[in-house]
Amino acid sequence: MLRSVAVLAMDRVATFELGVFAEVFGTDRTDDGFPAYRFQVCSPDGGAVRTSSGFHLQPHADLAPLDDADLVAVPAHFSGVAVPGEDDLRAIPPAVLAALRRAAARGAYVLSVCSGAFVLGAAGLLDDRECTTHWLYVDELQRRNPRARVRCNSLYVQDGRLLTSAGTAAGIDACLHLVRQEHGSATATRLARRMVVPPHRDGGQAQYVEAPIPKAPEAPTLEPVLEWLMGHLDRGVTVDELAARAGMAPRTFARRFRAETGTTPHDWLTNQRVLLARRLLEDTRLSVESVADRAGFGDAAALRHHFTRRVGTTPHAYRTTFRERADA
Repeated sequence: MLRSVAVLAMDRVATFELGVFAEVFGTDRTDDGFPAYRFQVCSPDGGAVRTSSGFHLQPHADLAPLDDADLVAVPAHFSGVAVPGEDDLRAIPPAVLAALRRAAARGAYVLSVCSGAFVLGAAGLLDDRECTTHWLYVDELQRRNPRARVRCNSLYVQDGRLLTSAGTAAGIDACLHLVRQEHGSATATRLARRMVVPPHRDGGQAQYVEAPIPKAPEAPTLEPVLEWLMGHLDRGVTVDELAARAGMAPRTFARRFRAETGTTPHDWLTNQRVLLARRLLEDTRLSVESVADRAGFGDAAALRHHFTRRVGTTPHAYRTTFRERADA
């Protein structure tokens, strides 16, 4: 069970990416029934470090917590999301690389955000593993780590206990995925709502989510339509019906939907239905046929098709794994 988190902070640590870890794992929400974590920010010598925004912060400790944390988190460093130069990588203290290797060897989760993947690569942790980073730097990550299998269009990738994510907000997706994996879909979904972030970008262990198209400044929000859809996942809907609800022509709605969400209405809705099916499989004893009906797939065959494609396992196998964890 995930109970302790150590975040590595070196010179020019990115403030947003560090803040993602602090928000997900370092904020005490136990009064509202969320899990508690022992959360520590660590620098190579325990001293203050300069952030990419120019101010300094004082960590909790030196590298010692990395030796027993359940999760070792590596945010972006160097100049925000900028790819590190050769001198940057050579300047990483050997003690940092050794601590990361020890964490991976003992079976801890190791999670990077954005250019943090280059730190994992410098430690040799990406060899023969699937991974990702910010889309601007995937080619450079592959060049510097020729044995790595770099996924260029993924929000995040999990390979065993190693997780890597793309830039900035993709770190939230990776963290929520880990929360769901360790604590269940209900906890992860409640946390996403608390953080006011969309759960539909979340992906399973074998799911590789296409990077979203940046939101166009002139695109209006589709929040009312998305909220309505979330409350009516069991209903069959068409793009024409959704366009009418949004007060747009169908083709305009389809374009705006992709601009707002980074995907098509069908793909977004399927993701949401799969997420609902996961929660029902975990938290209820409904038959697979009933789960398919409540999640809007219509029948068990359609559920199995979409569930297996997006989660990488069958509904039955998923239920067996997570019901056993819940019962335990």
